[in-house]
Amino acid sequence: MDVLSECGLAPEQALDMLRKMLRIREFEELADQLFAQKKVQGTTHLYVGEEAVAVGACAAIGPTDLITSTHRGHGHCIAKGADLRKMMAELLGKATGYCKGKGGSLHIADVPSGNLGANGIVGGGIALAVGAALSSHMRRSGQVVLCFFGDGAANQGVFHESLNLAAIWKLPVVFICENNAYAMSTPVAKAFCVNDIAVRAVSYGMPGETVDGNDVIAVFKAVSRAVERARGGGGPSLVECKTYRWKGHSKGDARKYRTREEEQQWRERCPIKRFLDVLTACGIVTEQQAAAEREKARRELEDALDFAHESPFPDPSEVATDVYC
Repeated sequence: MDVLSECGLAPEQALDMLRKMLRIREFEELADQLFAQKKVQGTTHLYVGEEAVAVGACAAIGPTDLITSTHRGHGHCIAKGADLRKMMAELLGKATGYCKGKGGSLHIADVPSGNLGANGIVGGGIALAVGAALSSHMRRSGQVVLCFFGDGAANQGVFHESLNLAAIWKLPVVFICENNAYAMSTPVAKAFCVNDIAVRAVSYGMPGETVDGNDVIAVFKAVSRAVERARGGGGPSLVECKTYRWKGHSKGDARKYRTREEEQQWRERCPIKRFLDVLTACGIVTEQQAAAEREKARRELEDALDFAHESPFPDPSEVATDVYC
């Protein structure tokens, strides 16, 4: 248990992290099937392979802390404690969903649990996170904001403006770059002249750290340090998590820009398997218990899907309800 105890993870907390990683994987695999069956409208961006980032990061904050998400946001939502029934209902456009069926895959929000929402705009959540952190600072609420975004968003102008402002005002926000190697089809090596995106942090006067994004414990430790700094008034940090999305950018992506050999190499670094190996070595779970947890996650998703199927679609008369301009 040394690996866990040295970073402050209790066995039950580690088990909760495993359960959330399994829920994310099962949710995304089911979402993939539903899209193929044309039961999901629009498009969807799957988080398979990146589970360690969302779970490790969200394990480092409390229930009253906040997050902003991305177009690839299902994992963040689950890691922050979402109701799988409401998520699935939203995915299928049902009135019982988080956004009453009007947001869909790209715009799920769960404000009561601290998830300020996914965002269809690349980098769209970065400025929102800074605004939430400013609110926390002004209200002296003690809340920290985790801001998730991809490597592609790190080249948007809003990235510079937001990190600069957060640093000047020492706001309690942790910027988490999920570097999954490609911005759509553009490899990171062609979009950056530095090996690590986290080195940009020094130009804003904040700490920057690059970690293995497929190691949930490494993510937890790095984000925990950044959260402690933010909560103590030290200001923002930039944490880069190097990971890999197993699926295409979205459902229309045939992944012709990368080799199947590359994909297989990353699959062998599966974040769930790696965490399971740690938990097994620590004597926290057995292979049988792990299989039972995976089956439990599948049953939870089956229940969520049944709930979504039985739920009504939004009434057409409510098309303009909750719409603001």
